Amino acid sequence: MTSSAVQQISTVTQNLWVQLLDQLQLISQQYPDAVFANSLAAEDMVIEHAIRQQNLAITSFMLDTGRLPKETLALAKRVEQQYQSAITVLHPDTEAVVAHVAEHGAYAFYDSLSLRQACCQLRKVQPLQRYLQGKSAWITGQRREQSQTRTQLQAHEHDMQFGLEKFNPLCDWHTDNVWEVIRALDIPYNPLHDQGYPSIGCEPCTRAIRPGEDLRAGRWWWEQRHSVECGLHAAPLSQSSTTQELS
Repeated sequence: MTSSAVQQISTVTQNLWVQLLDQLQLISQQYPDAVFANSLAAEDMVIEHAIRQQNLAITSFMLDTGRLPKETLALAKRVEQQYQSAITVLHPDTEAVVAHVAEHGAYAFYDSLSLRQACCQLRKVQPLQRYLQGKSAWITGQRREQSQTRTQLQAHEHDMQFGLEKFNPLCDWHTDNVWEVIRALDIPYNPLHDQGYPSIGCEPCTRAIRPGEDLRAGRWWWEQRHSVECGLHAAPLSQSSTTQELS
C-alpha cells in the first residue's frame, strides 16, 4: 500500500489489510491448491486485489448461474483485464437446468423455499461441489456482519459439507473497512453497490435494500430471514485447531 493510500484509511483498516496479506500468503504456502470463490462482491474484490498484488498461486473462480446481472459479468471481464489473470468460470449442468425449468417453470423459486433451494442446488451448489472435489482448501469473502446466519463465522473452519478446509479472512471486517480499502487502492467494484445493493446474487433473486435492513436483506427477500443462504455456506462447520495460526 502506497503512502498516499495509507493516509486515506484508518489505522484499524491498515492493520486488517496487513493481516489479510499475511493470511493469504500463509494459506498459499500451506495449501498450494487453495482456490478463491470470487462472487465479484466488494469483499471479494478486496481479496482478489490482495492475491494479485502478491502474485500468489491462488486460482480465482466464479459461479455463472446463467442469471447473473450484466454488471457482474462486465466486472468479471474487467478484473481479468486489469489483473491479467483469468477467472475460472463454473457453469451448472445445462440438461439438469432445462429439465428443472420445464417441470417447475423459469421462476419457480418464488413459489416455495424448497423450489428456491433446488434452483440454488442446480446452479450453484452442484457446480461448486464438482469443482472443489480433491482440493484441500477454499477461500471466501464472507463476513460476520453480513447477516444473522453468519454471526458465528470463523477465520478458519473445516468445511464438512465439501470435505476441505475453508478460510474466511475477512470474517471480522466491517463494511467501512472494506470500502476504505477499495477507495484507497482504487479497486474495481460492481456499480450495483452504488445503487443500494450491498449483496448481489442472481438478478431475479436480488433487490436493493431499504434503510435499516441488514446487508443481505435484498437476497431472496420474499423468504423468512433465517433461510437467506443458497447452500454454498452450510452450517455448522467445525472450527479448525489451526485457526489461531492463521488469524
